Amino acid sequence: MKWIERLNETIDYIEEHITEEIDYEQLAKIACCSSYHFQRMFGYLANVTLSEYIRRRRMSLAITDLQKGEKIIDIAMKYNYDSPTAFNRAFQSVHGISPSLAKKDGMILKIFPPLSFNMTIKGSEKINFKVEKKDAFRIVGVTEKLDLDFEVNCKIVPRMWENAKKKGTIKKLSGLIDSLPEGILGVSASENLKDWRYYISVASKKEIDSTLTEFIIPSLTWAVFHGGGHLGETTVELEKRIIAEWFPTFGYEYNNGPNFAIEWFPITNFENFNQDKKLKPASDNQIPEFEIWIPINKPGALI
Repeated sequence: MKWIERLNETIDYIEEHITEEIDYEQLAKIACCSSYHFQRMFGYLANVTLSEYIRRRRMSLAITDLQKGEKIIDIAMKYNYDSPTAFNRAFQSVHGISPSLAKKDGMILKIFPPLSFNMTIKGSEKINFKVEKKDAFRIVGVTEKLDLDFEVNCKIVPRMWENAKKKGTIKKLSGLIDSLPEGILGVSASENLKDWRYYISVASKKEIDSTLTEFIIPSLTWAVFHGGGHLGETTVELEKRIIAEWFPTFGYEYNNGPNFAIEWFPITNFENFNQDKKLKPASDNQIPEFEIWIPINKPGALI
C-alpha cells in the first residue's frame, strides 16, 4: 500500500503549497519516481493532467476568496499568477465565467475537492508481463527534447511519429537493425531528471549519418508488458492498466536511477501503425503487437 500512500502524500503536498509554485521534482521524490513518470502516472489515474488539477484546485479556492470580498488582483498574486489577466484566463477556463461575475448572487460555480487515491478492485482482463535483466544496448534514431510538463509532451511525441512516417525515417531505421530487440522503439530517456528526450529508434551497432543520433540504454531490470493481440489494445490503454492495476498489486517501484520507458513495435506490423499507436489485431499465434518496457526495482515483498 506504500504506493497509494505516496500518491496521497503528493496531494497533501499540493494543498500545503497551493499558493506557491508547485515543485514537480519534489512531488516526484515523494512518489519515488521521476517528474516525467509522475506526471504520466498522475494523468492516467486522475483522468486529468497534473497542471490542470492544480489549476482547478486554485480556482476552487479562489471562489471562497472572491465571496469574502478579496480583490481580484490580490487573489491573482496569492495563487502565483503574473497578472490579473492570466488569473482571469485560468478562472474562466475552469468556471466558464469571469471572476467579477462569480461575485454575483445566483451564479453557477464549480468546486473541485482534493483528490484521494484508493485501492480499487480491477483485473477483469489479464496483463501479460515478464521481469528480466537486459544488458546495455545502443539505439540510433531521431530525437527531440521533452518538456517537464507532460501535457506538452502529449503533443510533441505524436508529432514526431507522424513526421517519422511521412519522411521515410521509419523505413530508414528498419534497415539499420542488427541487434536485439529487433523492432522500432519509442524511448523516453533521462539520466539527470532535467534533460528528458524522446527517441524514435532501433537497436543497432552500424555507423550512422548526421541526421541520426545515438544513445546507450544501460543494463537494467525491466518489467516487460505484452500488449495488442486480439484485443487491439493501444499503448496508452496498456500503460493506464500498468499504473492503475499492476504497480499497486505487485508492489514494484520505478527504478530510482536512470529513467526510461520503451515502447517496442515489430517491423511486420508497422505498416498498420497510426498516430494513436493502434495496430491491426493479430491472431493468437502471432508475436505481441507491441511491448512496453519499464525499468523497476524489485519489491521487498508483494502486497
